[in-house]
Amino acid sequence: MPLHVVDHPLAQHVLTHLREKSTPPAVFRDLCETLTTMLVIEATRCLATRPLEIETPIKVTTGQSLSEGLAAVPVLRAGLGMLEPVVQLFPDVAVGYIGLERDEETAIARIYYSKFPELSNRFTLCLDPMLATGGSAAHAISLLKEHGAKKLAMVSIVAAPEGVQKLEEVHPGIDIYTAGYDEGLNPKAYIVPGLGDFGDRLYGTF
Repeated sequence: MPLHVVDHPLAQHVLTHLREKSTPPAVFRDLCETLTTMLVIEATRCLATRPLEIETPIKVTTGQSLSEGLAAVPVLRAGLGMLEPVVQLFPDVAVGYIGLERDEETAIARIYYSKFPELSNRFTLCLDPMLATGGSAAHAISLLKEHGAKKLAMVSIVAAPEGVQKLEEVHPGIDIYTAGYDEGLNPKAYIVPGLGDFGDRLYGTF
């Protein structure tokens, strides 16, 4: 499976401060947006372009314009923190939502909400900051495929080997973009060293 770890020094600097437990929610949100911007730029390298003739103040020249639509689908609630950078980079992005809730005892996710734009003709980014067991991510990707998505990528702030392996088993070939490929999971299925509960840290619901 194509696993892409964005190891740019700035990405790793931002990730380190996201991990730090004393980082307050307001700063955490800003760092999340900065790191998501870097991940999404990498994840969209494959977008198709077409030649576009323009006129600069000096002469007429030919540049490149995006010719492929983009969709972004955050997994609620933590994935919402990753949405705004995508909208800023791609103002015409189509946005969908998947609501998945993790049972803290079993670590199994259940769906409680979903809403999708047309996906069949768009490159679709699934935004979920923590790729832990891979159960939620695999479920989300399955839903996207059921609703017509053909070209997909998973964008996560941090990933565990168990989650990557799960996605490889269920959705072979999907690209995963992350800034942190961590050690593994603890007995409660939290990523180690990870950064805690992303949604709680994002919204201050400790």
